[in-house]
Amino acid sequence: MEGMENKTYKCSFCDKPEGPNRQLIGNPEGNSFICEECITLCKDIFRGKNRKISEQELKLLTPEEIKQKLDEYIVGQDEAKKVLSVAVYNHYKRINYNIIHAKDHLGAPDEIELEKSNILMVGPTGSGKTLLAKTLAKILNVPFASCDATTLTEAGYVGDDVENILLKLIQNANYDISQAERGIIYVDEIDKLAKKSQNVSITRDVSGEGVQQALLKIVESTIASVPPQGGRKHPQQEMIQIDTTNILFICGGAFVGLDKIVEGRINNSTLGFNADIKTKVEKEKINVLKQVQPEDLIKFGLIPEFIGRMPVYVCLDELDENAFVQILTEPKNALVKQYIKLFNMDNIELNITPEAVKAVAQKAKSLKTGARGLRAIIEESMKEVMFTAPSKQNVEKIIVDENVILGKESPKIIYKEKKEEAV
Repeated sequence: MEGMENKTYKCSFCDKPEGPNRQLIGNPEGNSFICEECITLCKDIFRGKNRKISEQELKLLTPEEIKQKLDEYIVGQDEAKKVLSVAVYNHYKRINYNIIHAKDHLGAPDEIELEKSNILMVGPTGSGKTLLAKTLAKILNVPFASCDATTLTEAGYVGDDVENILLKLIQNANYDISQAERGIIYVDEIDKLAKKSQNVSITRDVSGEGVQQALLKIVESTIASVPPQGGRKHPQQEMIQIDTTNILFICGGAFVGLDKIVEGRINNSTLGFNADIKTKVEKEKINVLKQVQPEDLIKFGLIPEFIGRMPVYVCLDELDENAFVQILTEPKNALVKQYIKLFNMDNIELNITPEAVKAVAQKAKSLKTGARGLRAIIEESMKEVMFTAPSKQNVEKIIVDENVILGKESPKIIYKEKKEEAV
């Protein structure tokens, strides 16, 4: 063993000897070794294999098929669904085109380069913006990440750097970079990044215009460096490199006040005897947001460079009572079906009457909270019965009618014993 101390060990793969610049890792038996260079080479080989496996053509659905799938989960918004279906279909068709031509015509100078078209969704709160983006990713079976633009700040300031939105996508793709590079990122509340004023200010707008500028390269095409644990970047930290060329960005926001800007542009004659004055009912019938132009968004506070990277506009309608009734009852994951299933798990039959459903829809419309307010209304009406019913062994059926939703009565509980006695 004493003679073994001066022995020079060699890498079992490249046969290069151990030295000051070449460290070796041995197996438990101490009879085979590998150097750092060979480990790096192996990592590159495996990364290349994984990339080849994932760089297969996506099986595409046609725009009509995508819309049909969206119809199963989302009520209304037909125009928005059509625009989104076409935009998403073209985006992934472009990825397939690039994969095929990268294999067949490597570096051919006459090839047409297809650029991506990111999407800007404009619509009132609770109209289904996030659900549309989430459902699209589910249909296409690609990684999806949703983030809130209000938490983002310019690099170096308190808050999240813009690269952190890419980390969520990488995590949802189980750190498979090649899969993440063809995913979808939904950035919500993008309207909150609007410039605080039209005038040039000497103070930095670190959570508004500054974030828009920071997003420009990521949204378009760049190789971004992402900190693997999130948070601040440090010089000593190892970064994850990700190419954003094929990542589809969908940005959404309520854009409160944008309708007034559009109206001001459309109605040139708003004062005087010849003014075209419309009633409130007429204004509600005409969705002015569907006539939005880039100049309106610039006036609202988005910078021209950011708008230029969002060429596809999708405008969502405000939901009415009929839409709320459909949302409660028709989709695969309809709220009424969810509550029936929850009570079913306790062997209790839940009956929510059509009148009760209509009352929920009317209440949601008056609250102006959109579709997300529906669950809150049902929870409030049924909180007492959801608390007591599971602990009672003899409950067979619960009936929720209109008066329960309006707060006039409690849900009717039918017990098994009473039914047996009546028979």
